[in-house]
Parts: sequence; structure tokens; C-alpha cells
Amino acid sequence: MTMNRRTLLAGLTAAAAGLGGRSQDCQAADEILSNTPADDLAMPDPEESADTVPQPGLPTLGGRQFWGDVVFRTGFRIQRNVFSGHFRLLDAADRRYASGTEAECRTALEALVRTRQLPPDSGHAVILIHGIGRSSKSLNAVARSLADLPVFCVPFDYPSTRVSLADCADYLRQVIQSLTSAERISFVVHSMGGLVVRRMLQDLPDPRCHRLIMMGTPNHGAELAGMLKKFFLFRAIWGPAGQELAGGTGSALASLPTPAFPFGVIAGGRGDDEGYNQLLPGDDDGTVTVASTRLQGAADFLRIPRLHSFLMSDQTALEAVRCFLEHARFSLTRQPAPIT
Repeated sequence: MTMNRRTLLAGLTAAAAGLGGRSQDCQAADEILSNTPADDLAMPDPEESADTVPQPGLPTLGGRQFWGDVVFRTGFRIQRNVFSGHFRLLDAADRRYASGTEAECRTALEALVRTRQLPPDSGHAVILIHGIGRSSKSLNAVARSLADLPVFCVPFDYPSTRVSLADCADYLRQVIQSLTSAERISFVVHSMGGLVVRRMLQDLPDPRCHRLIMMGTPNHGAELAGMLKKFFLFRAIWGPAGQELAGGTGSALASLPTPAFPFGVIAGGRGDDEGYNQLLPGDDDGTVTVASTRLQGAADFLRIPRLHSFLMSDQTALEAVRCFLEHARFSLTRQPAPIT
């Protein structure tokens, strides 16, 4: 790869991270600029036979925008490559244990479950879903804040900038179907993650769905996407789902179902008519307007003075998420503010 091409790819990825959130997600650039297959190669044990339990290899970047989760089991997950259809098995530290076909990865996972005597993922699952251009790592603060609750978190990664909203939802559907021992399933989502859940509900209205907390979700479309979608650079970086975020009459967003179980909406905004971004109408979090986050039927609504990319780490938001998971309201010290 020439220096000019490396510079161009690095610039495109940096621009994507600037629109999507914090700079830590620029780690995706490493995956573009490096020889990914080599980076993901496991360290083979010369004495290892085909019958032994898989051993961890070198750490990977966890997928970011080129892999999507299809199976979750006690911290392990099977991912599919969005381009090649290749599968791999990762642990919670993103170390690769196996690769090849889905069947091969499932066999390796079952061997790990059996030899390590891993318990089933039973009880209340909370799936953490990132927004476009991000990763499940952006919701680490949420996972930490729920550590003392009787739930288990499922960090979900999907190739948000490479596929359509429907395809994103299909990755989620497969993960949900892999949670065979979970009795209840809730979702804590940021930005486009809420649209992925709603699109999934269109095809898989699982009766185990219990709660949904949306943070900064553009339920009625993202005005910024509408302004930028005609530009080639925007289309190249944000992909098919980025185009769908524009919303509008007749768009995919207009036909998304409203959850039939309790859900709450957290929006970022200044509490005035200007918001953080003067390019957007009314109050906003710098990326999504407060008006777009509001979805009729919500059991509670909460606005906090935070920018879009930092909603998931705000202490007020974290406390509200905990309360909603338990009580279907954001606080026990104030009356709920349902959206009707």
C-alpha cells in the first residue's frame, strides 16, 4: 500500500470517527490499514491436536465495522465477517479461539463450555447496542454500572457502517436466538442502536423482551444525515445504514414498529430552543434533535445536558438506566414523563 493510499484511508476513518463519536473508536483505522488476517492469526501450539480444546490466540480488535456477532455464550461470541462470510470465535477480551465455518466455531465453543463447565446464560439478559460507527466498547460504562444488578450484559457488535438497517437487525436477531436460556431480554442502546432494535422487532417480536432504554436515538431521522447523504464521502464512510438515518416520508424509519413492552427515551439537550448545534432546528445534543428522539408510547422521557457521544457515560443517565430496568421509570423521586 503506498503512503498516499494509507494517508487517504486514515483520513476517511478519522472523519468517520469524528462524526460518530469519541476518538477511541478510531481503532477501526488499524484494522483497515493492517493485514487483518495476519493480525487475527492464533498462536498455534505444536503439540495441539484437532481434538483438544481451543486455546486463545493473539488479541483482535473485536470486529469493529467488519464483523458482526451472531452467537453469544458466557462471554464468548461467534462473529461473521461482513465481506467474506468467514466466522471466528472470540472471548470477552477479543482473543481469537477458532476460525472457519460457523459449524467449526460452534464446535469449538461447545468444547470450551464443556471443559470449563461454563454455566448457561440464564436470567435477565441486557443487550448493549452501540450506534453507527461505534463499538460495544462505547457502552462499557453502562456495563460497569449494572454489575451489581441481577442481570448479565451482552455487548453486541455489528458492522453498522457496512450494511443496511435490516441486516444490522438480522445480526441482533441471531444473537437473541442464541440466548436460549435467558428468561428476559432488555436493551440499552445508543443512537442508531435503538433503530436496530425496532427493526428487529419487525421480524422477531420475542415475548421475552422486557425493557428498552434509548439514548439519543433518532427515531424520526437524523437531520445531519439528511444534509450530508448526497455527498460521496458520507456515503463511503457511513454506508447503507447511514443513508437510512436521514428518515423522511416513505423511509424505512417511518415503518418501524413501536415496542410493545416498556421503553424509555433519554435525550441530550440544553433545554432551550437552540441546542448545541445551530445547524439543527430546536434543542439538540449536537447530532440528534430532542424532537427526533421522542417516540410516542414511551413510559418515561428524560433530557440531560450532554452531547450525543457522551450520553452513555453520564452519571444521571446511568442511574436512570438502572432505575428503568427495575421499575420501568427513570426515577423514583419524580413522576414519570410519558410521551403520548
